[in-house]
Amino acid sequence: MSKRPTKTTTRANNKSRRAAPPAAAGLSPTALAEVSALQGAVIDAAANPKRIITGGSEYRKGFPMARGLFDYFPDALALVSNVSYVGNMKHNPGEEMHHARGKSMDHADCIARHLLERGGYDIVVVDGVQHVIRHSAALAWRALALLQEELEAELDMPLPRGAKLPSR
Repeated sequence: MSKRPTKTTTRANNKSRRAAPPAAAGLSPTALAEVSALQGAVIDAAANPKRIITGGSEYRKGFPMARGLFDYFPDALALVSNVSYVGNMKHNPGEEMHHARGKSMDHADCIARHLLERGGYDIVVVDGVQHVIRHSAALAWRALALLQEELEAELDMPLPRGAKLPSR
């Protein structure tokens, strides 16, 4: 019986950080390759801390955003962007579109709720106008927000240009 790998967490800037799992944790070769790629991103991020996709041409080719994301999921991504648009009108009326960090931070719980209600819709009313939001699109938005925030914490990355911290 193999032991369950332990997670190492520390607190920095009120965010949880997790250490990359060691090779001895019993990961599959595919998982080890993914960890290795992420560690490469960490090393590359140290040279240019702005984003994960930095470095040389060969490295960047491992992140085919158009062919491996936009071309795979054009309609799903359109609906996720609509979640951003309607959410901005609801939470940041009159402001330029941005992810207002600090508002509704319970991504994991919201992901679970939207997963339970998948196939259905939320009605969001903004200025008397009803917007129909598919639960699966809201789930995808929350999953992306959670992943983005995990990466920022783990790799000590700056906020993306479309995100703003709450003013104090």
